[in-house]
Amino acid sequence: MNKNNKPLTLKKVAEILSCSTATISNAFNRPDQLSASLRERILTECKRIGYHGPNITARTLRKGESGVIGVLLSDALTYHFTDPVANQFLQGISEILEQNNKQLLLLSSATGEKTSTGIESLPDGFIVYGNQENSRLFERVVQQGKSMVTVDFDSSDYASINIDNFQAAYDIGNHVFVSEPMQPAILGLKLIHSDRVCRITKAELLQESQSISRRRLNGYLSAAKANNVEISCNRIWHIPENDYQLAYQAAHEALTSLPMPDALICMSDIIAIAAMAVARELKLDVPDIVKIVGFDDIPEAARVSPPLTTVCQRNKEKGKVAAEKLLAGELSQNTILPSQLVVRLSS
Repeated sequence: MNKNNKPLTLKKVAEILSCSTATISNAFNRPDQLSASLRERILTECKRIGYHGPNITARTLRKGESGVIGVLLSDALTYHFTDPVANQFLQGISEILEQNNKQLLLLSSATGEKTSTGIESLPDGFIVYGNQENSRLFERVVQQGKSMVTVDFDSSDYASINIDNFQAAYDIGNHVFVSEPMQPAILGLKLIHSDRVCRITKAELLQESQSISRRRLNGYLSAAKANNVEISCNRIWHIPENDYQLAYQAAHEALTSLPMPDALICMSDIIAIAAMAVARELKLDVPDIVKIVGFDDIPEAARVSPPLTTVCQRNKEKGKVAAEKLLAGELSQNTILPSQLVVRLSS
């Protein structure tokens, strides 16, 4: 047991165990290089003297790489463990990293603003997920000068992975509008800078370069115009997060407003599923009285009753492609992945 407060170094441990530093390192990091009995003996002795393995920071400085890939998230960490779209995206990244013996480090711009711990210096490269406007953590990541791929937002300096949000929204909007609804409404997501559910004004809207939701909104409105359907700003709701309760609030406001909407175009499946719950509570038949469509094609979209019409944007595939591009060093190309209109019984 190490009775000295000083941390044991690799060199010191090698002296104590009368073997090379390479042998100690291999016992922890490359077990295939040693016999099972030798590795077990070294690990047992290391445990006895209080040595827990080579310092990852020191190894990073020495080798110039850590074997860690960072994912910088725009929302809080808790959100990405509960949101099904984020779950699918992170699953795709994880599959590729596991295949390449890499580790994953999650960082959040929402919680990493107040103090700098320097942890952003550890990863070899970053996948940046979501808009990073005014993010100090993103600025610190950029200053590291490491490889980077962005997803669901554009940066002129880095490769990006997106779908054509405008076209996908146009396609599902056109599907709704060809049936000539008289009073459609849009339940939007993160359209303006506000933490409350509210209707919007045009002046408040985020720019297309900042918000994929703005691109979707433009797609909906273009489809409406092409079908001679008018949607004014007071028929468009802003929901600050992809959260069921907030979506329920917005859907309840919309479906109890006058004139009542006969079609709800929702910017996520979570929003649409909440809207369907409100419709059931108000005894409004879907789709006969009100049509409801979503966006994402999460697994639950096919299981609700009636099954939800939506856009499949291949969230898991986004994660896989982002990780593959980063690891391959393909850092100059913008990639547009295909999306698909999935028509089910809700419309």
